[in-house]
Amino acid sequence: MITTTNKSAAAFDSFFLQHGEEAGEHFRNHVELVVDALAGVFQDMERPFEGKTVHDIQQELRMVLDLPEEPQSLHEVLREIEGPVIKNSLHVSHERSMAHLHCPPVLPGVLAELIIGALNQSMDSWDQSPAATYVEEGLTDYFSGLIGFSERGDGVFTSGGTQSNYMGLLLARDSFCLSKWNHAVQRDGLPEPFKKMRVLCSAEAHFSVKKSVAQLGLGEQAVVPVPVLEDHRMDPEKLRSIVERLELEGLLPFAIVSTCGTTDYGSIDPLESLAGLCEEKGLWLHVDAAYGAGLLLSEQHGDKLAGINRADSVTLDFHKWLYQPISCGMFLVKDRKHLRLLSHHADYLNPVEDEEEGILNLVNKSIQTTRRFDALKVLMTLKVLGTRLLGRMVDRTMEVARFAAEELEHRDHFHVENPLPELSTVVFQYQPDGNRTVSDLNRNIQQTLFNKGEAVIAKTSVKGETYLKFTLLNPRTSEEDVLSVIDEIEYTAKQILGGTPQ
Repeated sequence: MITTTNKSAAAFDSFFLQHGEEAGEHFRNHVELVVDALAGVFQDMERPFEGKTVHDIQQELRMVLDLPEEPQSLHEVLREIEGPVIKNSLHVSHERSMAHLHCPPVLPGVLAELIIGALNQSMDSWDQSPAATYVEEGLTDYFSGLIGFSERGDGVFTSGGTQSNYMGLLLARDSFCLSKWNHAVQRDGLPEPFKKMRVLCSAEAHFSVKKSVAQLGLGEQAVVPVPVLEDHRMDPEKLRSIVERLELEGLLPFAIVSTCGTTDYGSIDPLESLAGLCEEKGLWLHVDAAYGAGLLLSEQHGDKLAGINRADSVTLDFHKWLYQPISCGMFLVKDRKHLRLLSHHADYLNPVEDEEEGILNLVNKSIQTTRRFDALKVLMTLKVLGTRLLGRMVDRTMEVARFAAEELEHRDHFHVENPLPELSTVVFQYQPDGNRTVSDLNRNIQQTLFNKGEAVIAKTSVKGETYLKFTLLNPRTSEEDVLSVIDEIEYTAKQILGGTPQ
């Protein structure tokens, strides 16, 4: 006999994952509908962007955002979102999508997302993620070893570089307060002299350094920028002189952030020199390798990371140069004892008794509670592709970046800001003859290309002027693709300068 309650529950069955053969077939049919919808769009994807205006996209989305009271079929919803959402998205897997540190995801990572969503593990406590906990631990151990940390190294998956940089500076702040004043910030708040504390970083460091320091209660004024050399690396001599000047002024430098792959130029600060100064002065060294971490697998350029093993903490991003779907990052520390500065015990989640019994609850290492099982994407990618092939992908993008810089250098009217790319970004400007405002022209070039949808490139600022930028993360992008985009930039510039309508 089926009760009224059972009948009510049965009405929900088709919307959840269930056990049984019939339920498995139901799930398979739904997945096939999604795959068919995506495959159709990718099959016809001739351009990285449809070229719609902001207004056009907003108008097309109005119907999609009209939410019904009654259920719609998945087939109907997919048909409804295909144009306004899927086709109007930026297609980062296209060879001429070369704007941001926004990678094309590899298929194992994309497929892992389906497993992650279906299993829906929560990475805070072991009893919510029994296998996933140890997959994550194994991968943090693996990358800790690649960095060159000893068995005392440890880490945790994060949402990306901003969160990892925040964690590095949080631990640096609290470790400094504990060692200098025996003051536990976690328990007692910031100590009285906190306004004297200072963080130093390159003038071209990621904005998340300043943002993190502000969120940590020290204020943006606590970040001291260090000038860069002509190759856009932090100047180690200027760094030393600034640290010593701060000390003479009675201020308290406690951390240096070294960037391993700046957003614009891919520049790598001199890690060995910075590590030596930190060891001499007792400063915390955090390395932001959100971009440059791809070199960990490179066979040709891995030596560029020399000295990273001397850091106290490191940021890695896998949704940049390890080709993972967003989001997927990692934070590593040289000595796991520092992670205890993050730990809070909740009786329902990670009681002290669990720790005494050797049960691993990853919430003890994270500033997040609920977290996704992102480690599965990395595991599947490393196993399906292998580390050697991934390293070759990284090396290939650097090869194409060097080709792009050389080609731009050889053409008239182009100035390349980094003619010898450190990683896979090239910053350049179209500089025509005449008195036209160059910044306006280059901004117009970038926007025109985007609106046409033929190529997606980035713009940035160099000494107050607008420059263009290639960010080459797709190993499928060829020299021919680069030539095609440069030709399009030249053609667009001439059309704008000639007053020809686009």
